[in-house]
Parts: sequence; structure tokens; C-alpha cells
Amino acid sequence: MRCLVQRVKEASVSVSGNVIGAIEKGYLILLGVSQTDTEEVADKMLKKVLDARLFEDENGKTNLSIRDVSGSLLVVSQFTLYADTRRGNRPSFINAGAPDHANALYEYFCKKAEEQGMPLAHGQFGADMQVALINDGPFTIMYDSEAQ
Repeated sequence: MRCLVQRVKEASVSVSGNVIGAIEKGYLILLGVSQTDTEEVADKMLKKVLDARLFEDENGKTNLSIRDVSGSLLVVSQFTLYADTRRGNRPSFINAGAPDHANALYEYFCKKAEEQGMPLAHGQFGADMQVALINDGPFTIMYDSEAQ
């Protein structure tokens, strides 16, 4: 599982010109699921993201978690995080999870975040989405379950 986490001042996701999810201060999480990911992997990734200290404290040090700042999550599925660009000019997505598998884990990830009390908005799996954000920093971190 790959989570591209962007610390944002605000973010939204639209489908067909209609905003379907929006947050203010928090994380925009682009979530990619591989063929081999499981609920256990999703649990570990969610814990890693929620415990990460990516917000600045009163001294300007990144010592605060999203919970510490009462932030929100906007989670958007993004199979292209598993693009293989090693050969040729067209990326291969063979390592991305099959749609049914990926959607189930995407929904699981969102449900578990909400169960932990996180204010959450999300995209629409498989839709042509437009994402807008004001990146805070900019501050962007890639979490990869295979590198943990």
C-alpha cells in the first residue's frame, strides 16, 4: 500500500464538476493498493499516517500529529501510485490491485479512520476525479508498506 500524504490548508475532490468531498486543515491522502495488500497492511499504514508528526508546534518543529491539530483527512484512491516506469514510455500498472480488491481496501481504510474519530471526506473509487488543494509547506511524504 502506498499513501502519498500532502499536508494541506484545504483540499477538495470533484466528479463531473460537483464537489463530493472537501476538508480544511489536514491531509490529502492519495491511496494506492497493490495486489498483495491486506487489511493488516491497511491498519499499519493508517496508524503510521495518523501518528506521523507532520505539523509544526509553537517552535516551528514538526512535532504534532493530525490528531494534535484536530485535522481532517481527504482520501482519494490513486492506482497510478503503482506505475512501473522502468521500461518504455507507457507506464505499466500490473502491480496495482484489481479494482474489487483495491476498492475493498480503500473503503476499509476510510472506515477505520472514521472509527478512530477522524473527520474524513473521500473521493469516488474508479471515477474521473479532479483534486484541488492548497499544499501547506509544501509538505508531501510518501509512505510505502513495502519499505516499512
